Formats: sequence, structure tokens, C-alpha cells
Amino acid sequence: MAIATINPTTGETLRTFEPLSDTALEEKLARAAVAAARYRRTSPEQRVGWLRAAADLLDEDTDEVAELMTTEMGKTLASAKAEVGKCAAALRWYAEHGPALLEPQPRDAEAVGATRAYVVHQPLGVVLAIMPWNFPLWQAMRFAAPALMAGNVGLLKHASNVPQTALYMEELFRRAGFPGDVFQTLLIGSSAIERVLRDDRVAAATLTGSAPAGQSVASIAGDALKPTVLELGGSDPFIVMPSAHLDRAAEVAVTSRNQNNGQSCIAAKRFFVHRDVADEFTRLFAEKIAALTVGDPMDDATQVGPLATESGLEDVEEYVQDAVAKGGTVVVGGQRVDRPGWFYEPTLLTGITPEMDLYAEEVFGPVAALFQVDSLEEAIEIANSHPYGLGSNLWSEDEDERAQFVRDIASGMAFINGMTTSYPELPFGGVKQSGYGRELTELGMREFMNAKTVWIGPPGSEQGEGRTAEAAAE
Repeated sequence: MAIATINPTTGETLRTFEPLSDTALEEKLARAAVAAARYRRTSPEQRVGWLRAAADLLDEDTDEVAELMTTEMGKTLASAKAEVGKCAAALRWYAEHGPALLEPQPRDAEAVGATRAYVVHQPLGVVLAIMPWNFPLWQAMRFAAPALMAGNVGLLKHASNVPQTALYMEELFRRAGFPGDVFQTLLIGSSAIERVLRDDRVAAATLTGSAPAGQSVASIAGDALKPTVLELGGSDPFIVMPSAHLDRAAEVAVTSRNQNNGQSCIAAKRFFVHRDVADEFTRLFAEKIAALTVGDPMDDATQVGPLATESGLEDVEEYVQDAVAKGGTVVVGGQRVDRPGWFYEPTLLTGITPEMDLYAEEVFGPVAALFQVDSLEEAIEIANSHPYGLGSNLWSEDEDERAQFVRDIASGMAFINGMTTSYPELPFGGVKQSGYGRELTELGMREFMNAKTVWIGPPGSEQGEGRTAEAAAE
């Protein structure tokens, strides 16, 4: 895939980039290693200042960066501006909380025969981030903010269709005052990832992308004995029970499914509605979907813009056609929009069966699949049969149902009476084929840190005094 900005609203190629030569890539790796050796010795207070400066610059650059993201991948301008604000907030969260998270953690010194025992978290070094295009600033920032606060150095291999957003991030951290080469963008194709990941100067990797891409990165990293964090997509269940406030649930369902033009890993994609309220919910859901405004993402009135790539549009179209051919019913939508660019109508399908491709695969576009169920148990059973397990939603006022949902749903995140989203204050990640590891909070920062045990004994003492020789020797 060419490294290029192609406007999905028009299909026009606006700018292309040559991938880094082998020599240029080697120079960047060498500079990253030098930067890592120096940057790890900076103080948390210095990092706080740089993070805050980057957040302030994002505030100043909001309009420019939002227009750039909308041009490169088609998200609405309003959502792009919100994404910039979210990135600034994450930088400030780590600036505020990072120093405390980096403090040594005391342990029971007396129990281990020490005068002092504690755990200190230290950076691993150079971390490769392989990022997707759908939230081109936020998903990269989800890695960058905690990694830089931790004292790590970042190498960003971004998706090939958002090169200018990727270059902006490198420039942002440079302008904020971070030492040189602490965060670099690598304009390389997918074929060059293995070389970078196997390089001894790279300590770890994180990837947000497809399951096959995750398998490839995990295999290479495993062979090289390097840690990884993988976020590999989802097909999140959205369960509606009779006690739910149906109009509010339908309103959030429309937003959840169609946010980012339907191209979100944590978008609700499979809707399980109790039979007692299925007709009413389906009516409300369909009405609200049909009312969405599809059009130019630069227009403030637009709620759903184009898909990011032509191949993505073709994939969505094929999923819907396959479902209809196998007995599915299109309640609303179901067609390309007759205009230039890569637009698809927000769509609601019912009559979903296991024979359909979309039953077990993630549809990355504005297509909702609705199932009728007789109980919460049935909804959870069908939801859990899916290979993904990222986010999940329940709409219910029943405390027993809520407890059952939290206990039994196979997902990394469970949201009740609200839409799955990401916050710096909450861990983000999934289970099963949605990947492993966590982003955000202290967990995301420590994924790429060495939890070093420190044991300090009294002068002249024998380690393990008061315990068996066998225990002391372990």
C-alpha cells in the first residue's frame, strides 16, 4: 500500500511519500537508541513539563490538526476536533498523575529480612508502536503519553494512509521540548516492520490492528523474546433488556455503531434485544439511523462521513450482500451512497444467522446486526461465542442482571447503560482474539517498564534470617 494522503471524500490523491531507505531507517534506529540512554535519566518533573507543553500546543493546533485528520481518513470535523481535545486531556492526565505512579512501591521489609524492600518501575527503552488509521491521533497518543511519561522512547509506524498525521506527532513532541529523537515517525511499509522489531535496539512493541497483524507481530516478538501489547479489534455486543430506557438505549446505540463513520474497534456491532421489547427498540433504532445525515465530513451538519478506504467500502458492501443473500433483512440503509468518494448508508440488518460472514467477523463500517433473544443468558451465550472480546454493553435497570453481565460476559471492558469508550482513568484492552495487555492508566504505563525488586539488608546480616534455609535460597 502506497504511503499517501488520499481524500476519502473525493478519492483524490493529495500527497505521496517515499518510504525510508534502509540507510535512513538505520539512522533513525541509531538515534532512538542514543535518545533512550539519555532520556531514561530525565526526571519525572522534566517529563511533566514537556507533556503539558505538548497538550498546550494541541489546543493551539486543534483546527489545523482536525482538518488534517478529516482530509486523510474522512472522520467528521467535529469528531476530529474532539479527538484532538481527548489527546490533550490524556497528556495532562499523565502529567498530573505520572510522578506518583513512578514512585517506588514499598513492600514488607521485615517479612523478607530486609531493612527496606520496594519495587521500582523503570523504562525498557525503545518501543515500536504500530498504529491504525481510524483514530490517527488518539490511538497513537494512547501509547505515546504513558510511554514518554515512563521514560521510554517511541518509534511510530503509522498506517500508510495517514502519513501527515504521523509526521505531525513527531513534530508536536519536538516543539514541546522533548529531547531530540525521543519520538520519531517511521514512514515505512509493513514489510519493514520485522526488521525493526528484531533489531536489538528495540525493546518492545505495541500494535492496534487486525488479528492476522497481531499474530505476525506476536510471533516475531516472541521469537525475539520481546514484550508486546496487542489490541486487535472487536465486535462488541450491545444487550437491551426489558427494564431499559428504550429511547435512550436506541439513541446511544446509533451513536455507538456509527461513531467515526462506523470504523471503531469499540463500536457496538451486534445488538441483542430481548424479545419483549424487540419490536419497539427496532423501530426506534431504525428511525434514528434513517435520520442520520451522511455527507461531506467538513460540513458541520454531517454526522456520518465516508469510509477511509475504497477497499473498506467494498468489504462492507460484501458483508451486507452476503447477509441478504442468506436470508437477512435490511431494515434501513444497505446501499452505497450515490456520490463521489467512499460512502455507505448507515444500515440495520435483522434475521442474522451463523451462516453469514458478518456473524463471526468484524464489520468495519456503519452496519448494525440485530438479534432477538429470550433471556440475558442467551444474549451472553451468543455474544461469548464470538472470537473477539474487547468491549461490551448492557442496558438494564435490574441489579441482578447487571451483576450477571459483569460476571459472565467475556470482554476486557463492560459498560452498563452507557457507550463503551476510552478514558486515561480506565484500563483499555480485550481478551481472546481482541488481544492482550492494557493501555491507559498505570497499567498502560507499566506494560513497557521493568518492575525491579530492590532488597536492602542491615549491615553484616545474613539474608533469610528467621526463615528456613530452603526458603532463603529460592
